[in-house]
Amino acid sequence: MSAKRIDEAMARINAAMARIDAAQRDINASAQAAGDAPATKDNPGSARVMALVNAHEKLREEVADTLGELDTLIEELEGE
Repeated sequence: MSAKRIDEAMARINAAMARIDAAQRDINASAQAAGDAPATKDNPGSARVMALVNAHEKLREEVADTLGELDTLIEELEGE
């Protein structure tokens, strides 16, 4: 994998993480506007918000795993 492709992949991953964070902020803002407390681990809010928070955390874990795989791949390619 070329450095350019790695940089492009990292940019896409970072953009996706930014969209996830923005979506979570929007959800919390909507909950506050509706009079609900924003979703947190201590106060999950509605079931829908909690499901979205769980999906967000799952995506974060998948991105972290993918970044680890990319790091391993880069190390292997640099060692060749």
